[in-house]
Amino acid sequence: MMTKWTIGVCGGATAMALGGMLNVLVAQDAPKYSNEFLAIGVGARALGMGNAYISAVNDVTAGYWNPAGILGVKGDLQVGLMHSEYFAGIAKYDHVGIAKPIDSMSTIGFTFIRFGIDNIPNTIDLIDPSGNIDYDRITSFSSADHAFIVTYARKLSVPGLRVGGNAKVIYRRVGEFGQAWGFGLDAGAQYDKDRWRFSAVARDVTGTFNAWSYTLDQRTVDVFQQTNNEIPENSVEVTVPRLVLGAARQFSFGEKFDLLAAVDLENTFDGRRNTLIKTNTWSADPRIGIELGYAGIVYVRAGMSNFQYVTDLTDDQQLTMQPNIGLGLKIKSVALDYALTDIGDNSVALYSNVFSLRFDLFKRTGS
Repeated sequence: MMTKWTIGVCGGATAMALGGMLNVLVAQDAPKYSNEFLAIGVGARALGMGNAYISAVNDVTAGYWNPAGILGVKGDLQVGLMHSEYFAGIAKYDHVGIAKPIDSMSTIGFTFIRFGIDNIPNTIDLIDPSGNIDYDRITSFSSADHAFIVTYARKLSVPGLRVGGNAKVIYRRVGEFGQAWGFGLDAGAQYDKDRWRFSAVARDVTGTFNAWSYTLDQRTVDVFQQTNNEIPENSVEVTVPRLVLGAARQFSFGEKFDLLAAVDLENTFDGRRNTLIKTNTWSADPRIGIELGYAGIVYVRAGMSNFQYVTDLTDDQQLTMQPNIGLGLKIKSVALDYALTDIGDNSVALYSNVFSLRFDLFKRTGS
């Protein structure tokens, strides 16, 4: 979850800004908004298809989407990279993934994700002990969320059935003021039947616990109190489990055209959310995506997600959705993907440009 704040030119302004951000983190008892940076998605192919991807995924990004899909990795080692920027370039979002087949039946992978804002001015000490403004006393800090994910997947004796799991470590940090460590588990499965593929992913199956601890010096505490900011206390937040169900089907047109259609349904069980389908205990968020490929080289993608009811100024509710489009180019063992997308219309610019690169490495044979 991102919190907007304004940095002022005095110690009180920074205290209010930093205090507001820390208080939001402390107040995250509601599991709906825990570790929200892990809800963005990785890989321009997936984002271009509207995040309807747990059945379609068959590459290194499966460490994020569905651990069972990592068995689709070709070659001896596959590497995936992605960089994007949100909120007019204020926030940076990066992904690095590595996957390696162990044998014909199993594959292992590693995923790293970072979402952060850097170079935030800290003006708490802008005014020196004599009451003079000294701009040399301005420092900076970063607020960043990190995820380290280890993936293992294996084919089962049932034809077409694959299962996988993730162990993930979460590290979140707000400068020198506060940090949190967390741990969680994911499980996933894919099953092929003719041209159909059915999938299920249980995210945070045991709950992902983040333990927050804060270290504020006396100067910061004093400024917080002078500006009526609450002093944050050590706490624990929990990301509750969610279940994602998906299906995809492959169509062929002639010798060179292929169409992949996919649909996902993300289910949460922590009360009513602003989703297309919702009850007092269960909410479901549907996503749909398509990919048209030519000769296995050029791809065009589109997807719809983030269906929400929005109340306008006249108190009328309107159904909104987030359209995404994308392009892909694959030449031998290298794939370059592009997506035009956003994060639920929250950014200053309505859409964001996302690029990702994926390539396979092969062992040399012979001399």
